[in-house]
Amino acid sequence: MPSQSEGRPSEARSRLLSTATRLFYAEGIHAVGIDRIVAEAQVTRATLYRHFPGKEELVLAYLNEVDRAMRGQADEAVAAGLPAADTIRALSESIARSIQSPGFRGCAFLNAAAEYPDPGSPVHQAVLGHRQWFLETVTELLAKIQDTGAEPAARHFVMMRDGAMAAGCLFDPVLICETFLHGVERLLQVYAATDYSGPAGA
Repeated sequence: MPSQSEGRPSEARSRLLSTATRLFYAEGIHAVGIDRIVAEAQVTRATLYRHFPGKEELVLAYLNEVDRAMRGQADEAVAAGLPAADTIRALSESIARSIQSPGFRGCAFLNAAAEYPDPGSPVHQAVLGHRQWFLETVTELLAKIQDTGAEPAARHFVMMRDGAMAAGCLFDPVLICETFLHGVERLLQVYAATDYSGPAGA
């Protein structure tokens, strides 16, 4: 690509991705067509296809942006240098804030998985990759508290987070977040005090 045109296509790509991110999250991926994205981003179809060969590539770029944002939240919590339990609390509070934010429509990855149920789909694989990273991140934090049962406890945390994300756009988000944060606190208490074996042990 000619160097003199690098700035404009980069700006157009950013506008396309920003528009797609907003529409995909608010209305659903399958409900939003390429024509709508092109019109709202104020670019031509040729410009879109120069940056994204097809809609699937645009969807993957959208999920990558969400993934980067969530990794940034986790990195920020870890970088604070707090004890592991307090880091998990900080991460949980960040999740609660997102649930109570304007325009919240649930977890972008769970929403995408519902629209792309085929395990072989690149979009579905991107969802699984993100969720594996999140599980491993929580597992590593819990393992700093104690080694025994870190992964089952992390799975319990992820399930509570998933439930809060799903319920947060259906019911009173304040109450949902209170329930979620209470559950996290109880999980941490039980995990630190016992040989944790899973939700049944809580």
